[in-house]
Amino acid sequence: MKMRFLVCLTAAAVTCSLWSQHIVLSFSEAEARMLASNEALKVAETGVSIARHEVGKARAWWWPQLQANGVYAHLSERVEVRQPLSRFTDPAKAYVQSILPSETLVTGLLDRVGAYTLTFPLLPQDITSIGLTAEWVAFSGGKRLYADRVARRTVDVAEMNRMQSVAAERVLLVERYYGLALARQTEAVCRERYEALQRHYKDALRLEEVGMVDKAVRLFAQVNMEEAAREWQRAKNVERTAQTALKQLLGMDEDTLQIVPSSPLHADGHLPAEPVFMDAMRSANPALGILHLEEGIVRDKLRIDQSAYLPDIALFGKHTLYAHGLPSNLLPRTIVGVGFTWNLFDGLERERQVAQTRLVQQSLAWSREEAEGELEVAVSELYATLLQSRDEAKVLGSSITLGEELLRMRRMAFTEGMATSAEVIDAENALSEAKLARLAAYYAYDVALASLQALCGMTDVSGDYIQ
Repeated sequence: MKMRFLVCLTAAAVTCSLWSQHIVLSFSEAEARMLASNEALKVAETGVSIARHEVGKARAWWWPQLQANGVYAHLSERVEVRQPLSRFTDPAKAYVQSILPSETLVTGLLDRVGAYTLTFPLLPQDITSIGLTAEWVAFSGGKRLYADRVARRTVDVAEMNRMQSVAAERVLLVERYYGLALARQTEAVCRERYEALQRHYKDALRLEEVGMVDKAVRLFAQVNMEEAAREWQRAKNVERTAQTALKQLLGMDEDTLQIVPSSPLHADGHLPAEPVFMDAMRSANPALGILHLEEGIVRDKLRIDQSAYLPDIALFGKHTLYAHGLPSNLLPRTIVGVGFTWNLFDGLERERQVAQTRLVQQSLAWSREEAEGELEVAVSELYATLLQSRDEAKVLGSSITLGEELLRMRRMAFTEGMATSAEVIDAENALSEAKLARLAAYYAYDVALASLQALCGMTDVSGDYIQ
C-alpha cells in the first residue's frame, strides 16, 4: 500500500513538472508579450522620442537668447589722447606778431609752451568687464515657422515608422505563432498516420501468421510504417525550430518552456470586398504616409531655402554688471538697439540649394506614385491568396470527410481479406495529405490576412480578424 502511494505521488510530481513546462498562449496574449519586450519596437519608440526633442529644439528659436559674457584684457600700453600745445600757441603767437611785430617776450613764452604735449589717459592697461547680452530675432524670413513645421512632420514620420515596425513585427508574430500551431498540428497528423500504419502493420503481421497474406504484404506495410516514423520525426524537429523562433520573438529564453498556441488556424472569416482593402491601403498605408510626410518636409525646406533671400532682423541689448578700467562715459553700461543681416551675394549657393530641393521634391512624388502602384499589386495578390486559401480549405474539408469514410471501409475490407495493403496505405496517406494540405491552406490564409492588414494600416483590428 505504501509502495502504491509513493508511485502515485511520484506520478503526480512528474505530471506537475511537465505541466509547469508548458504555457498556453492565445494570439492576443502573445501579441501583448511581443509589444512589451520586442527590441525592434523599442528602437522605433526611441525614434519617436528623438523626433519630439527635435521639435523642442526648433521651438527654442522663437525665444530670445540671453548670454552672460566676461572679459579680462591686458593692453601693451595705456589708451590715451595726446594733443600738442603748439596747436593752440601757434595761432596766439601769430596774432601777437601781427599786433607787435617786435615783441619777443610773449612769443618766446608761447614757443616754450607750444613745445609741450598735453596727455589725457582714457583706459588703463588692465581691463575687466562682466555683463549680460540679449538678442531676439524679430524677423527671419519665415525660417522659424517652416523649421517648426519640419520638426512636427518629423515626429509624424517617426510615429509612422513605429506603426510600420509594429505592423511588420505583427506579421512576423503571425508567421511564427501560427507556424508553431501548424507545426504542432502537422506533428499530430504525422503521429496519427504513424500509429495507424503501425496498427496496419500489426494486422498484416497477424494475417501473415494465419496465411491470409504473404510476406511481401507485411514488408510493404513495414516500409510504409518506417517512412511514417521518419516523417513524424521530421515534424517534431520542425516543431522544435518553430518553438525556438516564437520564444525568441517573445523574449522568452527558457529552454525547457514549451508554448502551446490556443488560437486555432482557420480560413472561414468574413472578408470585405477587395476595394475596401484597396481604399484602406491608399489612405492608411504607413509607407505611403511616410512618403507623403516627406513631401511636406521637402516643401517646407524649399520655403526655408527661399527665405535665405530675405534679411534677418534682430533686437539686441547689453547691460554691463561690473566693469574695471572702462569709464561709463566712454562705454555706457546699457545698450539697446536693432540690427539686420542681409546676404546680398553668396556665389549662387542659394540658387543651387533651391534647385536641388526642387529635384528632391520631384523625386519623392515619383517614388510615391511608384510605391502606390506596387502596393496595389500586392493587395490584389494577397486578396487572391485569401480567396484561394479559403476555397481550398472548404474543398479539402469535404475531401477529408470522404477520405475518412474510404479509409474506414478499406480497413474493414483488409481485415476480411477483401482489400490489399496498398489500398489501405494509399487511403491512409491520402487522408493525411488532405489534412496537411488543409492546415497549409489555413496557415496561408492567416499569414496573407495579416500581411494584407499590415499593408492597409489595419494594425488595431488584426487580432479581431484573425480570432
